[in-house]
Amino acid sequence: MKKILWCVFALLFNICRAFPVKPARAVFLAPHRGGAHDSLSELARYTEKRAGYEVIKISSSPDGIKEAVGFFLLAPLKLATAKYIFLNDNFMPLASLRFSPETVITQLWHGEGAFKKFGLMTNLPDEIRHREIIAGKKLSYVVCTSENVRDVYALAFGTEKSKVIALGSPRLDYLLAGENRQKLLEGFYSRYPGCRGKKLVLYAPTFRDNPRDDAEILSHIDAPAFAQSLGDEYALLVKLHPQVHCCIPAKGITDVTALDIGELALICDILITDYSSVCMDFAVLGKPCVFYAYDLEKYESERSFCFGYKDYVPGEIVTDFSSLAPAVKNPRSAGKLTRFRDFNFDYIDTRNSERIFDYIMNSDSRK
Repeated sequence: MKKILWCVFALLFNICRAFPVKPARAVFLAPHRGGAHDSLSELARYTEKRAGYEVIKISSSPDGIKEAVGFFLLAPLKLATAKYIFLNDNFMPLASLRFSPETVITQLWHGEGAFKKFGLMTNLPDEIRHREIIAGKKLSYVVCTSENVRDVYALAFGTEKSKVIALGSPRLDYLLAGENRQKLLEGFYSRYPGCRGKKLVLYAPTFRDNPRDDAEILSHIDAPAFAQSLGDEYALLVKLHPQVHCCIPAKGITDVTALDIGELALICDILITDYSSVCMDFAVLGKPCVFYAYDLEKYESERSFCFGYKDYVPGEIVTDFSSLAPAVKNPRSAGKLTRFRDFNFDYIDTRNSERIFDYIMNSDSRK
């Protein structure tokens, strides 16, 4: 069914190519639901503030039949007539779309730096790999956060290194803008009063590549034992990845899956993760991270990392639950956190959207 839908979308797009490109039209296409403060959303907000641009936001994961019909009827025309297109993930129909030479397509991605392998670095089905290779050749630019990871991004998207630009991440503009943390906390406490007065520990595991392993993620968390050891001082929050679907035990764990990850990074005191790039947010904010890698050997064999996991991650690694509470109580990550942050970010400021906007919107002057 997906293949048929991709073909239908491509057919409608290529028909709409008969209409002229609108030089002020900027489309922000989200194949990945990155939340209210991901780089795509932040750059869209910045573009809206700059006079003279028509900003159009499109999600390729519509909710319900009405949105799906609207997507197939309107998105092809909007994309076909856009001068600027920004994405935060791979968009499968991209390989079949015949863009105007005037169109500038920029991949912002939904993560920062380089952590686990992604894109063409991973084991993909042959058809998906073929599509991603073709799509990569259509990209005008790929944005990354550091000169140190440009080679990784060029490999992941199958594009020339010259197209990979290390200009930062718009989501940092939100994280570092001096957002009223206390206001966010008060809103959080009103929703979860049992967490008031405690240090907030966020457990944010990533997905595995098969549903069975995903379903077992929370079985490796002993909520009563955590509460017995740290419950007086710490509150355990869990945010599951959108691709993970399993029940969260009601007792001892606060389910914050529905909350924005950017806001959680601002209000939480410490992160527990495994292989998720959410550690980038906490590193930028200088907050401690603990890596609960109970299935590290298996994950490395199936997905693996851009760099050696044990030497690279910005925090202590534990592989069994009994070691988790002591690591949370006394996180040892200061030196590793700084090295990790400095390697992955050339800019720790609130001008990321501005840099990217000015570079992309002035791209014609460099031709």
